[in-house]
Formats: sequence, structure tokens, C-alpha cells
Amino acid sequence: MPAYLYGNIEITRPDLYEVYRAEVPALIAAHGGRYLVRGGAVSVLEGSGVPQRQVILEFPDMAHLQAFYTSPEYQRLIRIRQSASTGTLFAIEGV
Repeated sequence: MPAYLYGNIEITRPDLYEVYRAEVPALIAAHGGRYLVRGGAVSVLEGSGVPQRQVILEFPDMAHLQAFYTSPEYQRLIRIRQSASTGTLFAIEGV
């Protein structure tokens, strides 16, 4: 079953985030993933959450998602992303 990586990211250093953004798509694809949402307009329908930059990735299954996230290549990019932004990431099992 598919697995999804969902992130709500606030970019704090756009110049550094561009480095991350330029490198991560090829790595996502190499692990069988694809973007479903990458930024774009967002509105809150219920609750009081503050939407930032929304990202949703789809992977064939949780094993592919975890292989992407734990790969040495992505671990290097995580340090860049965390220096350039704050936020929360979730791994979600699909149906």
C-alpha cells in the first residue's frame, strides 16, 4: 500500500532552502517517490493551524519512504533543510 510523507515547513532562510530544493527531487524519484503537493495556495477549513509550505510525497510503500528518509544522501540534505527551515514531517500509511 502507498505511503505518504507530509510536511508543514516554514522557510527561514530561502537562499539555503534553494540548495535543498534543487537536490531533493532527484533523490525522491530515485526511491520511487513523487510529489503530490509542493507549496501552492492553502487555506484552513477547520481549526486554528497556521499553514506554511505544504509538501506531500507519495511512495510505493513505507519501506520505500523509510529508505529515502534514512539514506545517507537524504541525511546530508536534512541538515541543510533544518538549517533553512522549521517544521514537522509525518510518515503516513495509505489505504
